[in-house]
Amino acid sequence: MTSLQETDTQRTALVQTLTQIIAARVAEPGDFPMPIAGLGFFRREQPSAPVVCMVEPSIILVAQGEKQLWVGGEGYPYDTSRFLVTSLNLPANSEVLVASPALPCLGLTFKLDLRMLAELVAQNETPPARERAVSKGVGIGTVTVEMLKSFERLLALLDEPEAIPVLAPLIQREIHFRLLQSDQAGRLRQIIAVDGQGYRIAKAIDWLKVNYTSPVRIEELAARVQMSAPTFHHHFRQLTAMSPLQYQKWLRLNEARRLMLVEHQDASTAAFKVGYESPSQFSREYSRLFGAAPKRDIEALRGV
Repeated sequence: MTSLQETDTQRTALVQTLTQIIAARVAEPGDFPMPIAGLGFFRREQPSAPVVCMVEPSIILVAQGEKQLWVGGEGYPYDTSRFLVTSLNLPANSEVLVASPALPCLGLTFKLDLRMLAELVAQNETPPARERAVSKGVGIGTVTVEMLKSFERLLALLDEPEAIPVLAPLIQREIHFRLLQSDQAGRLRQIIAVDGQGYRIAKAIDWLKVNYTSPVRIEELAARVQMSAPTFHHHFRQLTAMSPLQYQKWLRLNEARRLMLVEHQDASTAAFKVGYESPSQFSREYSRLFGAAPKRDIEALRGV
């Protein structure tokens, strides 16, 4: 039987290996996609205030440093011993807590395949443990040696690119299996259970992401996912920390920001494109979310 001390030693060694692999591939601060589908590395060299972001269903591991995700006013800190998992597309704010040029915050993001999770559950490969009902689409889990070993094998393929198409899918499946054995299994099961509320909310979110420019009637959206309006509204807010209308507003404002920053459109044009009829209302809501009026915010992002 492996002692607690041996387990800690293993975990420390594995984390150091991940740190070395990530540091060797990301020499500058930023977010970097890797040649393996769904895998990305990040590097931060100083603490930062919360930054608005959209987090896809994913697991985020920190190999060095510490970060925190804010969802609905609640903070979720994670580090080398705790991983972050999200089971829905969640509007959030990401904050770097511990980082420096000498010891940068390093880590990886790994997008979850909800269909793969469902297949593993359906095949009874992951017998359900005693799981508490979960009410949010984000959680903090305990990093295990088995999970780290899986990621170490996945990252090792970066040095063997010809093996990625053959071996990466097998290791990715193992990572999903390890997640369904973790203390966050209940959160993931809730989203993939087709008869559950979480699955229906996920479907509603998929619809909102495609139709964010269209007017939304809660009754119609609830009916689309076969829920009553009050039940739909309650579970949507529980899982995302937002109402459906707030979620749509978040999608609109972030797309408008992208249009102005990347496609150099003016604020009025961007506002109308994402569904706003009133430029003044757009400016008020934009300032509330990003902390500055549209023009000033875009100039700051461009370093003007």
